[in-house]
Amino acid sequence: MVAVVTWHPEAMGPISVVWSPTCLEHRPEQEVWVGVAIPGTEVPQRVSVIRDVLEEAGHPLVEALAHDDETLDRVHSRRFTNHLRGVYDAWLAAGFPEDPGQDRVVPYVFPTAAMLGGIPMHPAGAVHGRVGEFCYDTMTLVGRGTWEAARAAVDCALTAADRVLEGERAVYALCRPPGHHVTANAYGGSCYLNNAAVAAEALRDGGHDRVAVVDVDAHHGNGTQAIFYTRGDVFYGSVHVDPGAGWFPHFVGYADEAGAGQGVGANLNLPLPPGSGNSEFLDGVRELADAVTLHGSTAVVVSLGVDAAANDPESPLQVTEQGYRQAGELLLDQLGLPSVIVQEGGYHLPTLGALVMAFLSAAPSA
Repeated sequence: MVAVVTWHPEAMGPISVVWSPTCLEHRPEQEVWVGVAIPGTEVPQRVSVIRDVLEEAGHPLVEALAHDDETLDRVHSRRFTNHLRGVYDAWLAAGFPEDPGQDRVVPYVFPTAAMLGGIPMHPAGAVHGRVGEFCYDTMTLVGRGTWEAARAAVDCALTAADRVLEGERAVYALCRPPGHHVTANAYGGSCYLNNAAVAAEALRDGGHDRVAVVDVDAHHGNGTQAIFYTRGDVFYGSVHVDPGAGWFPHFVGYADEAGAGQGVGANLNLPLPPGSGNSEFLDGVRELADAVTLHGSTAVVVSLGVDAAANDPESPLQVTEQGYRQAGELLLDQLGLPSVIVQEGGYHLPTLGALVMAFLSAAPSA
């Protein structure tokens, strides 16, 4: 166990940016949305544009260090990670790139509770059937390099957590692909492994008895919520576009989801109407910051999606660069906790770097 280190505000400077070139290796190229193949927005250039803006602004780049699977195994089942690690090779071996011509892993059937009707599920023998057990949508394709990139993103999150535990006040993990839609046993929403959840577990292991995950992505982090829903030691709070208004993840992310069992009261969802801008968004961020304090968290993981911005193609929210700057002030400066910032969504390449930079501009570093 790593001891909790007290940070010293008099020693501040640009925060470290942890990244890995391996995160560029995932190239989904397209998504299958309502049965139609469309160009994907979760592209490798997302890493490059953010990295370049932050490096130019003086933030030191740190390459992620490889970590073993110990913390990952407490967030995701080994059966799930073994599937994701090997499914692309199994797909190639089954011949799907030749017939019917699909060179990415994409499910076509899902063993939902409604389908099974109470009958115990048997694992599918064929890889094209098995995929739907672990992937819950058709948008999140697996190709060459997907596992390696997702695992490297986990290493980014773990390296950032290590540095915070060693005394840095805040560290930014440039994770790609994102992760907050991944549950313990299933991936989706352009996410494959839950980087924020892994970072929270690492902070717990490092001596923080109570940790918060604050999610400001435009979409609810259903995976992170599910992982911690019955736990009181990790608070999860999210401000996001209302899923009831027709937005992913559709089925969860509502205000009445408050946790279960020991986790009752440790979950807070703040859905926003489409079209909401800085005022509504920042009211939600303030409420989340207050909830973190009430929870007694001594460290925080911020799931930093910047797809709530007005120009982003993936949501109807209207948050500006100034809105993200003020959100950073609330969560990184005024909240005053050791912080791991994990990149989630954000897909408008011309403004992506500036939006991340705005949020991080409030982050002190020890």
